[in-house]
Amino acid sequence: MDVRKLLWPVSLLYDAGTRIRNGMFEAGILKETTFSIPVISVGNLSMGGTGKTPHIEYLIQLLKSNCRVAVLSRGYGRTTKGFREVSIASSSDECGDEPLQIKTYHKDVAVFVCEDRVTGIQKIIQDIFPDVILLDDAFQHRYVKPSLNILLTDYAKPFFNDTVLPSGNLREASSAFKRADIIIVTKCPEYLPETIQSHYLKSINPLKDQQVYFTGLHYHSLVSANSSADLPTSSYPKVNCLLLTGIANPELLIQYAEKQFHSVSHMEFNDHHRYSESDFKKIEEKFNNIASPSIIVTTSKDYMRIKGHISHLPVYILPVEATFLLNAKNQFDQYIINHVRKN
Repeated sequence: MDVRKLLWPVSLLYDAGTRIRNGMFEAGILKETTFSIPVISVGNLSMGGTGKTPHIEYLIQLLKSNCRVAVLSRGYGRTTKGFREVSIASSSDECGDEPLQIKTYHKDVAVFVCEDRVTGIQKIIQDIFPDVILLDDAFQHRYVKPSLNILLTDYAKPFFNDTVLPSGNLREASSAFKRADIIIVTKCPEYLPETIQSHYLKSINPLKDQQVYFTGLHYHSLVSANSSADLPTSSYPKVNCLLLTGIANPELLIQYAEKQFHSVSHMEFNDHHRYSESDFKKIEEKFNNIASPSIIVTTSKDYMRIKGHISHLPVYILPVEATFLLNAKNQFDQYIINHVRKN
């Protein structure tokens, strides 16, 4: 028997608590703050692993050539408090791995962290007055009323098949999807039959004004973390790989790696895991037991937490981006651009 099912009574209490909280916002007892510039929130209902960072980066790429874009995150996993700007020289301990990743790959974009999103937005507007602010993981942060609310849900673990914590993975009831303006089913397979599309659309049952999109993840060529020489794709089948992950759902990444490399050994850590010296010793021991030629492959997010360590080993980063399926890219892009212009 699934142990989590025994926690169903606790889930009922948790569900009641989140519904009461949401009801207080709907009744105006708890206040939502609106802002004079577009604020686009990207979040989810589940505990994580839906691909928020690739979608934030997609929006950055879409908007930054014509807009002054700022990104605000809570900075999950950081050891600091309060409002602070993320710089290239920041550490993941200071600002969190995902904000540091965004800043590392988008140096011309201002990235900030603040657990109080209202205060964070106010200070960003005061300091740099951007054209648009992207809020990372703020679907439940209802003190901010975004001008556009984007809800992500994992193709393999959609919110409509889940229950609230702790018997399930949802932070609030699945009915909360109604607050979204756009719903994106993420991590979809490249080929999505019409029957599958119809099933998801029927199961989501979007409101009249809600738009639903499907996206997948596209992995780029490996980038060397410790040298200027990248590994050509033609060499992948000849190489043994130690896959190092500290992310919520590594399943797709494992499947990709197993198709690319001669063999794959996986070292899995918890999401946002703070690597210790003991971890680095175990990683090196594991790597030394793999037959040559061999490399270590990790995610951009994980690299933010291991940067400066195991630099004597051949570490490669596997970049990933969100891609829209079913020829919907132009429709989504225009919707976002029009929203920013209008607001």
